[in-house]
Amino acid sequence: MNSAPEFEFKLTPPQDLKARAAHLPRPIVFTNGVFDLLHRGHVTYLAQARALGRSLVVALNDDASTRRLNKAPDRPIHDLADRTAVIAALESVSLVTWFSDDTPLALIESLSPDVLAKGGDWPVEQIVGGQWVLAHGGKVVSIDFEYQRSTTATLEKIRKPAG
Repeated sequence: MNSAPEFEFKLTPPQDLKARAAHLPRPIVFTNGVFDLLHRGHVTYLAQARALGRSLVVALNDDASTRRLNKAPDRPIHDLADRTAVIAALESVSLVTWFSDDTPLALIESLSPDVLAKGGDWPVEQIVGGQWVLAHGGKVVSIDFEYQRSTTATLEKIRKPAG
């Protein structure tokens, strides 16, 4: 018997997000990112975001959207299917979806989360969708980094010649 792991039921296509999220306990927190090579900074941030509400929805940049961020020509390292599965396996995450646009604004407007969260490198006034969330009674939070980690720095370390 080869059944899908339970966490895979957290995966939801963007067009189904609003209907799936309607069954989540509120307040709903929304965040987004690439989450390519998952590290301690990512999982700490996601746990802190979840603590701002009762449910956490995470939207990932799809592969083409990630490439447009100009991170590196070979990014993402892991494709969307692998990245969404790894994020869905985290206890702090309630639902995982993805987006093809350069920003998740359409998802934010569709979902209208109670809380919009991003990492501390994003000033609140620059968080995409922040004005929408505030105008609809929600709040916008920039979460300070507890662990200074980055996929880019990890890849530089891996690629650096020994010696």
